[in-house]
Amino acid sequence: MIHLYYWPTPNGHKITIFLEESKIPYKIYPINIGAGEQFTPEFLKIAPNNRMPAIVDDAPNGSKNPISIFESGAILLYLAEKSNQFLSQDLTKRYETLQWLFWQMAGLGPMAGQNHHFAIYAPEKIPYAIDRYVKETSRLYAVLNKHLANLEFIAGTYSIADMACYPWVVPHERQGQNLNDYPNLQRWFATIQARPAVQRAYELGNKINPPAEMTESAKKILFGQDSGTVK
Repeated sequence: MIHLYYWPTPNGHKITIFLEESKIPYKIYPINIGAGEQFTPEFLKIAPNNRMPAIVDDAPNGSKNPISIFESGAILLYLAEKSNQFLSQDLTKRYETLQWLFWQMAGLGPMAGQNHHFAIYAPEKIPYAIDRYVKETSRLYAVLNKHLANLEFIAGTYSIADMACYPWVVPHERQGQNLNDYPNLQRWFATIQARPAVQRAYELGNKINPPAEMTESAKKILFGQDSGTVK
């Protein structure tokens, strides 16, 4: 059983997509990040960076002791290796997948996240910051669009790279992007969106936290953290 500590954000959706695709049994523990539940001592034992998602596997392969993992990319890699799904054992194909997984973790996710913050949530609209991150998001979209020119999926076959990238493209309109400008990416996006497991994952997220405007109190919790938060 996988115990998933989750909130329906792009990083949270990555893990529910994998679990729905792989059919690994799992149980969700909602962590309401807008209410500060990510700062409880119990959660911090699992995820010391006070971010979700995180998992606990009470039956890891080759061990009698439970294992806890935080960081969505590490979780995807762990689950792929545990289930032997969505990550090829062929060396070339495996690292094709992993390099795009890391591309998402280091580029697409952080840049789109800053895009969201300055364009939507920042109390002061700073034109330079908005322009900076909208342009960088467009560059990353173009990189993926070019890569997908002759591929159905990011690593050739459906993999954890697709599961990692898709949730960060879902809010493309909020990121100031038009998928019509990226036809290969648009085709890939529609293919992932149509998968039943992906639809189930998003339906689950909507049940746990129906879409709504972020409250001012949630903004203070999410955007007011510094070193004192950790201390």
